Amino acid sequence: MAPIKHKALINVDLGEGYGNLKCGPDEELLPLIDIANVACGFHSGDPLIMSSTVRACKARNVLIGAHPGLPDLQGFGRREMKLSPEELTAITIYQVGALKGFLDAEGVKLNHVKPHGVLYGMMCRDLEVAKAVMRGVPKGVPVFGLAGTKMEEAAKEEGVEFWAEMYGDVKYSPDGMLVIDRIKKPWSKEDVEKHVTEQLTTESVTATDGTTVHLPVKDYPLSLCCHSDSPGCVEIVKIARAVANRFNEEHGYS
Repeated sequence: MAPIKHKALINVDLGEGYGNLKCGPDEELLPLIDIANVACGFHSGDPLIMSSTVRACKARNVLIGAHPGLPDLQGFGRREMKLSPEELTAITIYQVGALKGFLDAEGVKLNHVKPHGVLYGMMCRDLEVAKAVMRGVPKGVPVFGLAGTKMEEAAKEEGVEFWAEMYGDVKYSPDGMLVIDRIKKPWSKEDVEKHVTEQLTTESVTATDGTTVHLPVKDYPLSLCCHSDSPGCVEIVKIARAVANRFNEEHGYS
């Protein structure tokens, strides 16, 4: 199999606190990552947190994308909901627009949109859901998603640029879908390194049943996602960063 043709970048979900509640160690993660997906208020995040997260990313030269989710603060956007296509488009426009206001205030470009949690999973399985969300993405802005799923198909149909993702702290089911946990489970350092290395070097992953699943990254730009609410997330991201750096150096991706 030919090697992946693009540099592996690291993205992490940030700004996922709410009010006085803090979610992840964003300040410790920022020096380790290339791209941030910033919560936009529906699954988590609020105006002050969005504003401070944008400023912190700008100071570290971290690219910033919108991370819209389902309107479910209590469930952290990880409980499935039934919304009409019109609602899905509207909540995407609403959340992306909210973040873009803070980006505009800081003179920073919106780099991408990456749906959050169960909304992401719903888009992987359901073409109509995926298309409805894609219609809420500003023209010319890429969407991060899982290649080989309805997300990729919807992006093509709606004329949206697509970036492929791999995951450092999420398991895959035998059909190549993500196993989205309501509450993140811990990973050992060895398992994280094996999980990330396998994906980047073989373009495949060992699924929960032990079978090997192909990940059709194709020629898409590539980003590896980790989560700020995973137990031990700083160590997880450090390992993912090291594996990605090694992969990039071996393939001459500067």
